[in-house]
Amino acid sequence: MPSSEPVQLGRKLALPSCPNPLFLQWLTELRDEAKERGLKIQHTYQKAISSLSKYPLPLQNAKEAKILQNFGDGICKILDEKLQRYYRENGANAPIHCLPKGGPPPDRTRNNNNLAPSRKKNAAGDDGKDGGGGGGKKKKKREYVPQKRSGGYAVLLTLYRHLQIPGSKGYMFKLELQAEAQHLCDKSFTVPDLGSKYTAWSSVSTLIQKNLVIKTHSPARFSLTEQGLALAERLASVEQETKDGPEGDREEVRSEGEELEEDEEGVVDLTESGEDEEEEHPRLTERAACGTQPISCEDQCSLGKLPNVQTTSRKPGGEHLLPGTYEIILCVDFIETTGGSHHRKQELVKELQRNGVNFDIRKLNVGDFLWVAREKVTPVPGQLRAPTGKELVLDYIIERKRMDDLCGSIIDGRFREQKFRLKRCGLHKPIYLVEGSGSAASHLSLPETTLQQAIVNTQVVDGFFVKRVQDVRESAAYLTVMTRYLAKLYQNRTLICRSRELEGDVRSDEERGTPFCSLISFAEFNHGAVKNKCQTVREVFARQLMQISGLSGDKAAAILEKYSTPHSLLTAYEQCASEAEKEKLLSCIRYGKLKRNLGPALSRTVYQLYCTQGALS
Repeated sequence: MPSSEPVQLGRKLALPSCPNPLFLQWLTELRDEAKERGLKIQHTYQKAISSLSKYPLPLQNAKEAKILQNFGDGICKILDEKLQRYYRENGANAPIHCLPKGGPPPDRTRNNNNLAPSRKKNAAGDDGKDGGGGGGKKKKKREYVPQKRSGGYAVLLTLYRHLQIPGSKGYMFKLELQAEAQHLCDKSFTVPDLGSKYTAWSSVSTLIQKNLVIKTHSPARFSLTEQGLALAERLASVEQETKDGPEGDREEVRSEGEELEEDEEGVVDLTESGEDEEEEHPRLTERAACGTQPISCEDQCSLGKLPNVQTTSRKPGGEHLLPGTYEIILCVDFIETTGGSHHRKQELVKELQRNGVNFDIRKLNVGDFLWVAREKVTPVPGQLRAPTGKELVLDYIIERKRMDDLCGSIIDGRFREQKFRLKRCGLHKPIYLVEGSGSAASHLSLPETTLQQAIVNTQVVDGFFVKRVQDVRESAAYLTVMTRYLAKLYQNRTLICRSRELEGDVRSDEERGTPFCSLISFAEFNHGAVKNKCQTVREVFARQLMQISGLSGDKAAAILEKYSTPHSLLTAYEQCASEAEKEKLLSCIRYGKLKRNLGPALSRTVYQLYCTQGALS
């Protein structure tokens, strides 16, 4: 009827129905989830939604959508996984070009500025974050539970088990936590997988953000919050039930809406696997969604993720190495085998090989030789490299000095610094291996008596054990004998990993004849012995004091106990009534095992150094 046509002119024409409403709905849900978490990938999903909305033909699967703009391998894979799940739930012949009965319609006008106020009000959340857009039901905030054998799962479980140990300090240091949590995680805490820059440690930032773990002090200490303790206790109980019962028990603690783990910069952590059968979630970065394949659990297997290796050396209460599960290895600093007199250094290696010593050449940040107890591991079939075994450092460390090297180190000040660092390295039995006789010092810039006095002082004053040898062959013989002695000494001992940063660490229990021995891990030892790492004011102050002639490491440590910074020392000087009192301020400080006084002469020297105006005469 011609008169009826003008009535329609003032109305907005209805949009044609979307030929792919199911894909559109899933993309909308993914976008809304990303928006809730504040992830930038929400914009990528929005671009994909716009492309799909304009496409007029029905799609049979997500792979066909690759011809559309903003559809990469990542998004297509997620949609295909959702499609397979949809077929499993609704049958192989379920229609995909219309929504299931009762399902919310795809929100095609979600970002349109012409949304009606009633539409905005009915959406779940102020910004309409329910993903469906048509219902008034508010989406329930689901609890965060880390995936089994992920980085967050391993950290929570390790901190909880550490708390159960009698006398536990209540916190763990980073290296200690990484070492003990590794066997509970399928991904390495230190080495990223091929093609990724994220490790299992990236998930710790999520635990801190979720108020499950708290990080304090420097160096960092990690401990559980009350909320984290409750979650970790649930994980531990289900872990025990899983060992005792069927595999299905583990589904009890999996959160239906398990949240993505992010690192501190807001990038999605890829340490989680995608095996949750209750609900799929986006596990890719914005780069992956634009066309790069996301790293799934299958990809991690093919790229060589760490296997689930259970040995008899693992105990729930902490990291142990039981007798027979480890071997003693001599570690040689690579400087002892390269550079300088190459022939002489290679002679040491050849002698060790000829004597049948099991040794390893690596970079040592302090000392020239030490021994580690290395866990025996079995290579995994189908893997290129065997899993890395736990390494604990024995309490013995050797600094090797030839006579010419001793002379040079005394002249440039390295000798005192090396002794100071050896005392602070965390190992209780340092040894000086002095190579060469007195005749070898005849052509050096320091007289032989000075060198001999330095060696005696090292043993008597500084408390080091000094071993004198004639040449490289005798050095190799001594290292061989020590290696065999330590192998016999530790063969029946249970080794327990401890942290060097823990105050009140006890000396090696072998002195008491007990079958247990507490040792630090090689990674923590070598990291803590870095020479040029960032230093605290206290450490710089100690180095300053040790530059004063006659002020040894013990004397500097005694001063630091009372005045830990230059500011505190200068404040004490200002509070003195007279110059004489200032000069004698440090004279009564006791140092060393004999508790001798520092003395007025050294006290006066320190006062003049820090309180004299202008240049020192």
